[in-house]
Formats: sequence, C-alpha cells, structure tokens
Amino acid sequence: MLLEILVLVLAIPIGHLIAWLARDELIAGRKWFKAIIFVSALIGSWFYIAGIKYITFTSLFIIITASISLIKSYDKRWTKRAL
Repeated sequence: MLLEILVLVLAIPIGHLIAWLARDELIAGRKWFKAIIFVSALIGSWFYIAGIKYITFTSLFIIITASISLIKSYDKRWTKRAL
C-alpha cells in the first residue's frame, strides 16, 4: 500500500513536467483534459467496485496528472511563456 501511495504522490511532479513540456498545447486541450478526467473517474470507480486495485490506482494517477494540466491551462503566466 505504501508503494501505491508513493506512486500517486509522484504523479504531482510528473503532471507539472508534462504541463511544462506541453505549454503551447494546454489551452487547446482543455476539453480533452476534462474528458480524460471524467472517463478515468468512471473507469476507476468501476474497477474499485470490482475490486481490481491496480487499475483503480492507474486511473487515480491519470486523474492527478490531467488535473494538473487542466489547472495549469488557466494560469496565464504558465501558458504565455515561449520556449
């Protein structure tokens, strides 16, 4: 259980890294980030009920990384910088 929590905590810096690498695509991808979060929440809930933990944790990882990208897409200082 400790390893799963550690991997979920590592989703935060990985989400920031992905958002930083794809700064120019954040605004255009807002609808897709919302869709990814929604679908991952549905899949994670379904497999949590079914008792399959590793898919549930994978869905949580995806939700965290996509949420960070969605939050960063609204940050003007983050998206206006050119590479």
